[in-house]
Amino acid sequence: MHEFELINRYFSKISKNNKSALNLNDDVFFDKKKKLAVSIDTYNEGSHFLDFRKPDLVIKKIIRSSISDLICKGVKPKFYFISGSGNKIKFSTKNLSLISKSLNQEQKKYNISLCGGDTTFSNRLSFTIMSLGYSDNIIYRNKVKLDDDIYVTGNLGDSFLGLQILRNKNNFGKRINNFFIKKYYQPDIQISIVKKLLNFANSSIDISDGLIADLEKMINKQPFSYQINMKNIPISKYLSSIIRKYKFKKSRLVSNGDDYQVLFTASSSKSRIINRISKIYGIKITKIGKIISGNHKGIIKDQKGKQILLKKKGYIHKF
Repeated sequence: MHEFELINRYFSKISKNNKSALNLNDDVFFDKKKKLAVSIDTYNEGSHFLDFRKPDLVIKKIIRSSISDLICKGVKPKFYFISGSGNKIKFSTKNLSLISKSLNQEQKKYNISLCGGDTTFSNRLSFTIMSLGYSDNIIYRNKVKLDDDIYVTGNLGDSFLGLQILRNKNNFGKRINNFFIKKYYQPDIQISIVKKLLNFANSSIDISDGLIADLEKMINKQPFSYQINMKNIPISKYLSSIIRKYKFKKSRLVSNGDDYQVLFTASSSKSRIINRISKIYGIKITKIGKIISGNHKGIIKDQKGKQILLKKKGYIHKF
């Protein structure tokens, strides 16, 4: 059963009287009167992170991916709770010290504070993070408008290639490998423009499951579709070099998720302010496509302008 089918079948009805739950169809809970936004995520070893041989880096990855849910909504994260399930091996004295050190580093980097959590025994390692922030408003997921431009921050694909290296499926030498592995464990989340997003974005989501998969979530049941130009999707110099040298398909590398960049739509009249914000804050913000009528299926064009089909649009949560 697909994640959204599960939610719609069993949980949507019992939350419909709670407007702040946003029909269980967004990344956050948002109480407009109290100006409170809350996000919660669970991360399992083997599914959401490869293993726990580098606990200090795993913790950084899950903290950043958690607060990115708030950032893409235009909310600055302020507090977080963390709960962990594991055993004496996973939660050894050494590992706990590394976890504590990483949490402290992330707190200083993003100006967030630990508020509590829980620990339980389990032979299956998992973490649950709840992030909180305050804001007068948020950018909702399903507010796409016809003819909106589609934008993405940062670069895509580096994290996926880092995962492939960790899985021993690719090897490009120590220096190149380390670059991609770092992007997997420490994604460049765009907290510096968090409040500016509210000035121009009509709809937004963070890229966790994959560019196309998350774009389709953002459109959801609205009567729209999309046209994406693959050549415009931003990638790093390292990834561009790898694609040229090894003849990899760009479309496969940029559509697998774990990027935690902000994917958003905006009216074409906002292009100047978006470009200005990009320059002021030194953050790459790239227009990659356009929202079109729902009479058409999603269109992805390659570098030569020909339409391409993706075998995999991103990660699918199934039960």
